[in-house]
Amino acid sequence: MLLMKNLLRLTFFLFALSFSFAQQTQTSQTPTKQIVASRLEGPIRVDGVLDEGVWSQAPVANNFIERQPNKGQKEPQEHATSAKILYDDTGIYFGVQINHPNPKEISRELMERDQIGNDDFFAISLNGNNDHQQSLLFIIQASGVQADAKLLINKSDDYSWNAVWYSAIKINDQGWSLEVKIPFSELRFPKDQVQTWGLNFITNLQKKQTQYTWNPIDNTKGSFMLYDGILTGIENISPPTRLSFSPYFSTYFNKYNHSSDLNVNGGMDLKYGLNEAFTLDLTLIPDFGQANFDEAVLNLGPFEQQYDENRSFFMEGTELFGKGDLFYSRRVGGEPSGSLDLQPGEESTGTPEKVNLFNAIKLSGRTKKGLGIGLFNGVTEKLTTKAVNKTTGTSRDVVLEPWSNYNVLVLDQRFGGNSSITLVNTNVTREGHFRDANVTALLADLTNKENTHNLFGSLKQSIVNSNTYLYGTEATLGAGKIAGAHRYSFDALVRTKDYSIDDLGYTGGNNYVNYHGYYSYRYLKPRGKLNNLNYQLNVNLSSRLEPYQYRGFDIHQTFSVTNKKFETMGLGLLLTPFGEKDMYEPRTFARHLNVPSMVNPWIFYESDSRKKLSYDGYTEIYAFNQPGRIRYVTEFDLRYRVSDRFSIEYDFQTDIRLRDLGYVAKDQGEIIIGRRDVHSFENAIESQYIFNDKMALNLAFRHYLSTVKYDGFHALNTSGDLNPSGFQGNHDGSYNFWNLDLRFSWWFAPGSQLTLLYRNAADSQQAAAVNSLKDNLRHVFDQPMLNTLSLKITYYLDYNAAKQFVKKATGGTRRKLSLANPPQAKSF
Repeated sequence: MLLMKNLLRLTFFLFALSFSFAQQTQTSQTPTKQIVASRLEGPIRVDGVLDEGVWSQAPVANNFIERQPNKGQKEPQEHATSAKILYDDTGIYFGVQINHPNPKEISRELMERDQIGNDDFFAISLNGNNDHQQSLLFIIQASGVQADAKLLINKSDDYSWNAVWYSAIKINDQGWSLEVKIPFSELRFPKDQVQTWGLNFITNLQKKQTQYTWNPIDNTKGSFMLYDGILTGIENISPPTRLSFSPYFSTYFNKYNHSSDLNVNGGMDLKYGLNEAFTLDLTLIPDFGQANFDEAVLNLGPFEQQYDENRSFFMEGTELFGKGDLFYSRRVGGEPSGSLDLQPGEESTGTPEKVNLFNAIKLSGRTKKGLGIGLFNGVTEKLTTKAVNKTTGTSRDVVLEPWSNYNVLVLDQRFGGNSSITLVNTNVTREGHFRDANVTALLADLTNKENTHNLFGSLKQSIVNSNTYLYGTEATLGAGKIAGAHRYSFDALVRTKDYSIDDLGYTGGNNYVNYHGYYSYRYLKPRGKLNNLNYQLNVNLSSRLEPYQYRGFDIHQTFSVTNKKFETMGLGLLLTPFGEKDMYEPRTFARHLNVPSMVNPWIFYESDSRKKLSYDGYTEIYAFNQPGRIRYVTEFDLRYRVSDRFSIEYDFQTDIRLRDLGYVAKDQGEIIIGRRDVHSFENAIESQYIFNDKMALNLAFRHYLSTVKYDGFHALNTSGDLNPSGFQGNHDGSYNFWNLDLRFSWWFAPGSQLTLLYRNAADSQQAAAVNSLKDNLRHVFDQPMLNTLSLKITYYLDYNAAKQFVKKATGGTRRKLSLANPPQAKSF
């Protein structure tokens, strides 16, 4: 009751603060730039050379303004950019000249698609609805490599989104030029006779670490999309049918423990534009066998390890589904939810680790009035194993996961260019008596007109049906100043003990309330010898809800600077002056482990990434107010660019915990806590050789080693302290994970890819803490190793291109530049 009263008081305070937003003085705005696109009547060759006469007649977008580091400065003439825009019935064209006083010094590192290298680049931001909310970004690097993304508000841009478009660059005496064609089928715009689009251009000068934009950007507040210029002149076009197919063929040769097998698979991805706003994505018989390997570690904590999503279908176009952090896509086709219950005298023939995904669909888009709709549905297959009676030899099927249906629904209404209200629902329904779950959330993110203050909050409820119903709630409320040199925020979060989103999300901890305060100071433009300076202060006060108990208080400060040599360095200090009552480590409700006060200083350094040899690293120490208890964490990353085609990167990480305390087991009603030394080391190498802008060879290697050695066991008492225990047993161990991928990739046609992959993987576990690297590697190589050679071919088929091809084949009108086979188009 006291908690609810405090939350209500905080709510009234925050809403009172939000009303004060109206008192803010509106800042002056630079007049928005506009440009008119010219109609293209004849064919154009996308080769990077602006030699067609129509380019000379088109209006020019020029007089770019510096975005960073010196906001508001005019671009120098020696680096001036001029851009022109044409369009026809099939797409929009851009012709650009970027000046450079010495064209041989233009940065041109070859990378794979969607990777931004040590490159000068030109970027186009397009918004067909001109609503400052859903822009698409197209990047052309001076090496010719493409990248594209969806721009997001208050989040990192989504580079997993991929379009099929055409570009080419040419180095000339003035600098470099480029031509681009973006088919209308890749864009979203209304069915209006006269179009008005949002537009901006970015020029990046890598060696100067300087960016210029056509329409000025105020970096001190608001999102990039709020500062779009205006594109007019596009008339009498219709959004084309957006329908494409990507059938695939794959084959795998696997060898493991003296046995081998050969698999052949086939399936298809389909994209269909239901209208000008919404797209349906469907995957039939998906194949994720070539996804990047998971970076597994030894996990001694109370929560499961979270892995990155590496499956393409779940990475592309999923920005709406991330609202509210309720969708952890690894749940779909992940580990089975059931357990293997063996009867006396039975043994298992094996427990499969993954559930097969049968099919999945996504529907997503946003109307011109700002309503975003996202719908996801996935179906996974039934997973069984055999339980065999060791005496009689009879067997029975044990269901580990039934047929299951996963759903996500998102309704996201954006308004004012910078605010939104969102409804999210996730649902998991499993066949039979297995666990079902449902989560509903209401989210609000409100920013005032001047983009200086923000009010945010959420209310989430989870319902889990596992023989009985469990209801849980999470609520957040916060407000802050989000513009200027000085920024701050305050927020509160409460989670009840039965709150769980683990069926389709990731919960982590629950049963707590946390109050958080934030303050930061930053340079808004370079000063003296520094390009940037940033200071941050975070303060947290946390308590357990049931039964109510103080949990912890921490103060975290960080300070970083970037100098004129583009070296970044910083330090920080985390303090827990009163210690912590760890409510999760005992793995038992209403119990806690007392953790002493702690001081955690850290430092980091990043060298100039423009140089051939660059490196960065950090080190931190956790010093506990307990004899001998300390933790050292270090990471060092070394990158060497041998040439503009070949690069190699080495990463080393270590985590050493001395006299650490952690959960071991439950024994005769007691919670056993062990005192242990944990040594973890990771070595990783990544290298790539880029043959051209369509073909690459990549190597990824990782070896992870962790050893655990216990020197005593204790019983946890009800006050959170430790008592002597007679518990015995060997819980020492050494754990190794070895992964090596060698991948050849070739984009042999627009949207079409061939991938040849060799994979070598192994893991090992020993019941002793073996610290010798040599002995650990010997043990890994003594284990059965998985060797896989796989080939996957995906071919992109576009409905509009096929239609034009049929017209030509049957004597129809002359075919213009096609999506399936653009002559001389340099693209992916």
